[in-house]
Amino acid sequence: MNAPGRRVEVSHIMGTAVSVHVIGRADDPVVDAAIEACFDELCEADRVFSMYRPDSDLRRVAAGELAAADASTDLSLVAAACAQAELDTGGLFSARFSGSYDPTGYVKGWSVERAARRHLAPLLDLSGVMAVGINAGGDLQLFTSSGASWTWDVGIVDPVDRSRVLATVPVRNGAVATSGPAERGAHVIDPRTALPASGVISATLIAAGLARADVWATAAVVSGFEDLSWIGRAGQSTGMIVGDDGRVRRWIDGVEVTSRLVGGEPIPDRATGA
Repeated sequence: MNAPGRRVEVSHIMGTAVSVHVIGRADDPVVDAAIEACFDELCEADRVFSMYRPDSDLRRVAAGELAAADASTDLSLVAAACAQAELDTGGLFSARFSGSYDPTGYVKGWSVERAARRHLAPLLDLSGVMAVGINAGGDLQLFTSSGASWTWDVGIVDPVDRSRVLATVPVRNGAVATSGPAERGAHVIDPRTALPASGVISATLIAAGLARADVWATAAVVSGFEDLSWIGRAGQSTGMIVGDDGRVRRWIDGVEVTSRLVGGEPIPDRATGA
């Protein structure tokens, strides 16, 4: 049986590479329109929420140049979602981590998930389309047709040695988010102390949606390696954290599991996807 075709389109949005993947029948005007609409929506989210563009609604409202009533309604929607995330995580995640309001830590996952659900997921109704997904700087929102044999095999890379894969996670429908200082340095701030989070260099979380996965991956970094008490509040999730000393902790559907060791090296294994 021939392997299904794969189409990949890439655009640079929100300061990162965003790629859309379509598995199966990808040469179709409907697919073209859906990919374009997905990228357009993410560009609009960047225009509204960018902390770097002086013309963004977020910065203009903060500067008093634009009335909140005249700004995008997404501003108030995201503000409410960030407040709820702060409450849900017990302060491990906050849009006011820097002392001023900055929702960009929430916006990326939320906007990618929303655009993917609006424009990419409906492509599964097309005959011949087996799966669709989006990758935004390593954070994924993935969909698979109910009748397809396709599974997305997502590798969780060792943050210390990026030539190694710590685990491979099969996901049919769900999201994968990774947070931590391994690639971008100490950019994750503990809102409770206003200091860089320490103890975890990488946290990967698999959940149904990217907005929630991204929030809780950040919360995992802030909480630190020793404290996994937050997992019970995170809802159904699977994930892995890597400590700054190289230790690894894993959980599947909220239950911590122990990785087998051979010669001190963890064996890559398969966890249950969302």
